[in-house]
Amino acid sequence: MNDKILHTLEFSKIVYKLAQHAATSLGKAAAEAITPSSDLESVKLMLQATDEAYKADRLKGSVPFGGVADIRPSLLRSRIGGTLNPAELLEIAETVRGSRRVKRHVLQLHDDDPIPMLADLCEQLTEHKTLEDAILACIDDQAEVMDSASAELAAIRRELRNGESRVREKLEQMVRSSSVQKMLQDAIVTIRNDRYVIPVKQEYRSHFGGIVHDQSGSGATLFIEPEAIVAMNNKLRELRLSEMREIEKILQKLTAQTADYAEDLLLDLDTLGALDFAFAKGRLAHQMGASLPRMNDRGYLKLRRARHPLIAREHVVPIDVELGNSYSAIIVTGPNTGGKTVSLKTIGLLSLMAMSGMFVPAEDGTQLCVFDAIHADIGDEQSIEQNLSTFSSHLTNIIRILKTMTPKSLVLLDELGAGTDPAEGSALAIAILEYMHKLGCRIIATTHYSELKAYAYNRKGIINASMEFDVQTLSPTYRLLVGVPGRSNAFAIAERLGLQRDIIEHARGEVSEEDLRVENMIASLEENRIGAEAERQSAEALRKELEAERNRYEAERRKFDEQRDKLMAKAQEDAHEAVAKAKREAEQIIADLRKLALEEGASVKEHKLIDARRKLDEAAPELKKPAKANKPKAGTKPQRIEAGDEVMVYSLGQRGHVVEIGGNDALVQLGILKMKVALGDLELVKRAETAKTQQPKQAASLKRTRDENVKMELDLRGANVEEAIVEVDRFLDESFLAGLGQIYIIHGKGTGVLRTGISDFLRRHKHVKSYRLGNYGEGGAGVTVAELK
Repeated sequence: MNDKILHTLEFSKIVYKLAQHAATSLGKAAAEAITPSSDLESVKLMLQATDEAYKADRLKGSVPFGGVADIRPSLLRSRIGGTLNPAELLEIAETVRGSRRVKRHVLQLHDDDPIPMLADLCEQLTEHKTLEDAILACIDDQAEVMDSASAELAAIRRELRNGESRVREKLEQMVRSSSVQKMLQDAIVTIRNDRYVIPVKQEYRSHFGGIVHDQSGSGATLFIEPEAIVAMNNKLRELRLSEMREIEKILQKLTAQTADYAEDLLLDLDTLGALDFAFAKGRLAHQMGASLPRMNDRGYLKLRRARHPLIAREHVVPIDVELGNSYSAIIVTGPNTGGKTVSLKTIGLLSLMAMSGMFVPAEDGTQLCVFDAIHADIGDEQSIEQNLSTFSSHLTNIIRILKTMTPKSLVLLDELGAGTDPAEGSALAIAILEYMHKLGCRIIATTHYSELKAYAYNRKGIINASMEFDVQTLSPTYRLLVGVPGRSNAFAIAERLGLQRDIIEHARGEVSEEDLRVENMIASLEENRIGAEAERQSAEALRKELEAERNRYEAERRKFDEQRDKLMAKAQEDAHEAVAKAKREAEQIIADLRKLALEEGASVKEHKLIDARRKLDEAAPELKKPAKANKPKAGTKPQRIEAGDEVMVYSLGQRGHVVEIGGNDALVQLGILKMKVALGDLELVKRAETAKTQQPKQAASLKRTRDENVKMELDLRGANVEEAIVEVDRFLDESFLAGLGQIYIIHGKGTGVLRTGISDFLRRHKHVKSYRLGNYGEGGAGVTVAELK
């Protein structure tokens, strides 16, 4: 790609932004070396790497590139026999460790959410932990060779420390001496030229023996090595030289180990740079709010709400452009400062970014083409003077473009034909456009000439476009309108600014009738477009409102279904718990009956006990879905339900008998289970026989619950005390003869008179061992339970 084009479209500024997101110098170098590619497959691979990095960075955050450095100079020196210093070796060890961390992090990301391309790159990274451990065993975090690097070094340093201690001790004895202190500037021990010395006053030089190593700036102080420690300092000097030789041997050994792995490490650095480069592109995409474009090599591009990446998002106006399908050239007209040049640069710059493997700041669904070259002639359209030199400069660029362009090129021309006589300039612009159009390349050109509007209107494959201008506010909106040519708006602007009307009318008279017809046609098109745009926005708003309403309805429906399922499950659980409790009590009763039969010789048939248990099991309610219940149709008149009626319970899908009515609820007998059910959950199946003949003031008739077998309960509701006592006495005798251990007397709650009379009778009866009111689930205060002797 031509460097001048990259500069014209400001691609270097995008490269600078990209380099700022690199975590290592390797990634930064790769970013600065980026160039657009004209190969479709290469571009797709680069975009895939960016897409994977974008996804990984969004889900798991930044990759840990810490410690990774560009160690190529050190590796190359190690290969030619040079000795690396401790800092260089430490940098190599940290890079090896950082490479291993990057590899494990990316492979973990791949396991959680596949990123195959980046995972394949990481698989190429080597893990030379042996080299890393060897270096870190000898060099500490401050890049100093440690005592543990070798036994010889440890011994030398131990002896060196002991020698330094002896020298300091000797000197400190001297400075504490009263005879020596008067000759010292300060009672301290210091070092000059790696030798221990003491500061002596200048006037005592002749009285103080030893070697002078330095003096103060004023000359008043001499730093003297006393004769008594010269030999000791010489010994320390020898030890330091031995230490340096041993350190050199250790560094040479580590350098030789590094050279053995240099080839692998150089390849690892290339891989790490590629990984950092990919993640830098992903982070740049996050910052710009960019998306992955679809690429083709058919010369087709479609930008959806594309933004110029170098303009702040809160200020830029997105554009929509389609090129290469129905038409291959767009002629953009409109006023100065209307945004034509920005639109032109946006299209070119986004194409360069996509061809470099970067996301583009546009909405999903954007498509871009891999061109063999992008040619641009974009000058300063805001220039006040348009003279011959400007025309010559534009024409020189266009001549160069005409010589190098191909059918697979994108050509961007700003102010085509400007800078010369309008008649000649427009004719030349039409001729240039016609030549390029016949060649088949993709063209986007901006112009002020009205002749080019007619040319684009009449030429197949070329379409007009304009930058929208608001006449009411006399300002551009910076929106690109494809399919609508621009208007000059000169008369409208002049009138709004207050120019005399007769001058404006005279000017209109100077405009040819044909030009007026074109202006009126454009005005009509723009008016229709504005109307259509308003209708589209209204339809879009309605669509969004309906979509939101549908989503809300779906959410409420799902919530209702969840609540219904929970209530059904709870009801089923409660019903099964109640049945289980009843079954346990019944089993206990049956066990007591067997025990009594064995003890007293009473005859209780086993098959009758089995039959009773079977009926008990069948009494357990089976939960059914509400949707399957035969509910009455909406709008039907609700039926009146009374005590004794046979009813269907919707929610349980079971039939039962109404025991009593209370407000909006009914107590329903379901087998041996009694449940309180809402009246709206009931459907009348069969009316009680007594309901038709019962009179309001008729005396209550006695109802017994007896067939050929003796029952365990006696229903006395509606009877008076005298009638009830007779029936209770007969029932107790029958139950005692049948060997029953426990019986139930149902008298209802009412006023309590019947319950009291029955209790008094039971207290005196010879067959009654004890009695009590019913528990929860047995009928409560409406039932008396008697235990027989």
